[in-house]
Amino acid sequence: MVKFPGEVSVEAVIFDFDGVIVDTEPLHYAAFQRLLEPLGLGFSWEDYVAIYMGFDDRDAFVEAFKRSQNGLNPAQLQELIDAKAAVFQEVIRDGISAYPGVVSLIRSIREHHIPLAISSGALRSDITPILETLGITDCFDIIVTAEDVVKSKPDPESYTLAYARLNEFRSLDLLPEQVLAIEDTPAGISSAKGAGLRVIAVTNSYPATHLSGADYIVTTLDTAEIIFVDKAEG
Repeated sequence: MVKFPGEVSVEAVIFDFDGVIVDTEPLHYAAFQRLLEPLGLGFSWEDYVAIYMGFDDRDAFVEAFKRSQNGLNPAQLQELIDAKAAVFQEVIRDGISAYPGVVSLIRSIREHHIPLAISSGALRSDITPILETLGITDCFDIIVTAEDVVKSKPDPESYTLAYARLNEFRSLDLLPEQVLAIEDTPAGISSAKGAGLRVIAVTNSYPATHLSGADYIVTTLDTAEIIFVDKAEG
């Protein structure tokens, strides 16, 4: 068992990726603009935070075209998703770093044999090279990405699937309330809560006033306030 701040005690942890493990949101925004601005569909950073953050690429492009009342067929949508993935790979080649404390937290969770997963609206091709760069690829039992779900956050599908796969992979019988989601957006919190999970929110992307749906809110994922308890002790 692991005890987080706010007396949140759980048996498994599911991390969001963008905005929780790494600060990739500005990079995603830049990639979207490189594709959408030539089409006259660019949007401001403020709009990205207020509207698009938390969407996967598919739903972000659908929303941008819907707001401009432009048509978008499935073939065009897939072309945009593929092009954005390629642009994102270019952007991250300059290097990327994790948020303070998060890599050591992930490694500590792994070392204590706590089941660990990712539930993200990013593409697997976005996530894998960054995990490799950070040296934490082998820390996660399960990774659920945009390709695995039909509906993106705030729909609960992503967290429901991550929870189910984690239980199946580890041959566990955990209840949803025994699993913690670590999130940074209102959409992510709604998704995790819709799946019945506990939620700790970190104020990396939004102020605490926007994250009130979480069970507890922290400003950092510093391991100093996190306690691991052996089953024999608990």
